[in-house]
Amino acid sequence: MKQKPSMAFIATSWVGLLAGVVGYLIGLWNATMQLNEKGYYFTILMYALFAAVSVQKCVRDRLENIPVTDMYYGISWVSMLIAIVLLIIGLWNATLLPSEKGFYAFAFLLSIFGAIAVQKNTRDSQAANKEAIRTNE
Repeated sequence: MKQKPSMAFIATSWVGLLAGVVGYLIGLWNATMQLNEKGYYFTILMYALFAAVSVQKCVRDRLENIPVTDMYYGISWVSMLIAIVLLIIGLWNATLLPSEKGFYAFAFLLSIFGAIAVQKNTRDSQAANKEAIRTNE
């Protein structure tokens, strides 16, 4: 029996995602770095969010015996790793205060965690709804 996630967990996941993304973006907006640097950090965040959701989907699909090509599975994991490495390289070489570097790193990680949790909740809710419909038929 598939159980729907609690509203508390769903809300917490959305709060985590929004806090991470909005905090990261506000930090970029207020940063004194050049526009091309802001674009770099923005692009890394968007790439990481897409990669995180893709990894979660691939892993979940495989657990549920839904076909996923090895190519897409591999690209999803490599994309996630590339996004993390690019953030690390960017922050390592940035002329930011250590506190700013930490802020971006933790906002980035919170965003990724939130995206994965929201995707998981969405998938669990859909599965629970389908099972409830099947049970009532």
